Amino acid sequence: MRFIKMLLYFIAALLLFILLYFALDAILSRIPALKKEISDSQTKYTIYLLSNDVHTDLVLPVQTDIVDWRTIFPTENNKSKETNYAWVGLGWGDKGFYLNTPEWKDLTFKTAFVAMVGIGETALHVTYHPEMIENNLCYKIEIDEEQYKILMHYVLESLETKDDKEPILIQTTAQYGNTDAFYEALGSYSMLYSCNTWTNNALKKANLPSGIWTVFDKGILRWYGYGK
Repeated sequence: MRFIKMLLYFIAALLLFILLYFALDAILSRIPALKKEISDSQTKYTIYLLSNDVHTDLVLPVQTDIVDWRTIFPTENNKSKETNYAWVGLGWGDKGFYLNTPEWKDLTFKTAFVAMVGIGETALHVTYHPEMIENNLCYKIEIDEEQYKILMHYVLESLETKDDKEPILIQTTAQYGNTDAFYEALGSYSMLYSCNTWTNNALKKANLPSGIWTVFDKGILRWYGYGK
């Protein structure tokens, strides 16, 4: 009887935690972090916010007067070896999840547990795109030069690098396609700081539409028109 009572307490506590978790995300993701509006006259660069319905990427122009991302993430590290791309997608996340879970059916308890509690390593997923097409999971954002530089430094500061500041390529065959590669990253992924938290924080730091906190992609996408 005592065991059953303890089990019921545990289940009740777990359900309460899950309820609070989703409630906090629903509330905090709707509180704006934007400090000031950027006028159209100040915008100079186009970027995209891209989701696969779970995970978000920042998508930046491959080459601008500020940076050519191919000098940081060489396209020769991709399977295709092609160089002619217009856009580069940048997403941060749990290394084990990235490399060991190409599809949801491949998810194991160990991979999920390590990701949830924040004891695993992280990686930056870099994907080159020839073009971007707006839809309900891909949103165009116009930004100014200062915002672009903030996003650029945010990405670079998320990388683990060698002594010469060169990103560390993860040698793996777990790429999702022919135009992507993985690099060692800094930080800890957890159920309180997800890939989408990373993206939201980047947007927040650059003074772009974002919420105070979220772990889900919809918590970010709603600021750009998702569900409207």
